[in-house]
Amino acid sequence: MQYWIPKVLILSALVTLSGCGIFTNEAHHKRNYQANQPLVTPQGLDAPSQDPTYKMDVGSYDNSEDAKAVKPPMQIMPIAQGSWIEEGDKLARVYFDKNDGIEDLDQFILAAVEGVLESYNTPVTNKSQSSIESDWFSIVKVEEGWLWDDEIVAEQRYKFTVEEKDHQRTASLRAEMIDYRSQEVPLTPLLQQRLETRALNAAVAEFDYRYRQLQVELRQRQGIISLALGFDNQGNAALITEQEKNVVSERFSAFLERLQFTIIEVDAEKGRIIADYTQPESSVWDSIWGEEAMQLPLEDGQYQILLDNAKAGGTSITWMDKDGEVLEPGTMNDLQQALVTALRARGIEL
Repeated sequence: MQYWIPKVLILSALVTLSGCGIFTNEAHHKRNYQANQPLVTPQGLDAPSQDPTYKMDVGSYDNSEDAKAVKPPMQIMPIAQGSWIEEGDKLARVYFDKNDGIEDLDQFILAAVEGVLESYNTPVTNKSQSSIESDWFSIVKVEEGWLWDDEIVAEQRYKFTVEEKDHQRTASLRAEMIDYRSQEVPLTPLLQQRLETRALNAAVAEFDYRYRQLQVELRQRQGIISLALGFDNQGNAALITEQEKNVVSERFSAFLERLQFTIIEVDAEKGRIIADYTQPESSVWDSIWGEEAMQLPLEDGQYQILLDNAKAGGTSITWMDKDGEVLEPGTMNDLQQALVTALRARGIEL
């Protein structure tokens, strides 16, 4: 048995975890700046001959051990869907393509900028159809100070400008610092670039958040479908949808699986679906991630769902228990309301 293998693995882990203690930064240690002194001839001896051509002055260095940190330029982060930057652009500027659901792109961008200023409790001092100017505030919040001590004491004013292309499918957003004040930190070109980029990134993140909200609203609107309570061709209480039978047959099984059904059998020719239903258990994590399982007004067990072409057009959906007994009209009424709620919440269209 090779007992040394676990010991090697443990040692490797310890070395990795303690890397900061092993590999210390001694670039500014005094010994790295020591210079040799000129040769001193002992008393009673002649000094060696030196060619003045190769004579060099004794070097002197600053032995300060304090490292002088230099921060790199900040990068623009086009994280929003449809956002991008032009390579080589020296300005704090990002481009947005008009995504589905956005009616007025430039106003959507300006609304995102206003949302950023609201989060900083900063009023708008000047606003037009294509630009917004902010009042004084610090784009670096206090809770971030342990990373950016030299920027906390500064306040700035910004102008955000939107330029829309003629085809109105693309627009750019530029963040420009128009004023700066600080008693401790002088404004340098690098600092200005970092602050303008930080302000722009905040606007891009707000745009991304607002568009994600818009997508949820659009999906919820699509979920408002015609799923009414009616009767099938045999006069049984059933759910009626305007969709064709083949369309409902393709989508309904996947929808049931998201509602805690386990599909046992799908017979497309007979229009029959057999599925087991189990009441979901509520979970804290489900509520956090926005996927709370919905409980239907059904008991645990097996159900048969029959799909048929309705006489008035569309498709009838008849629910029966495992013995083939059609569910009562009161149960079907409660089930219809629960299914419509589930469709809207998940943005699903049958």
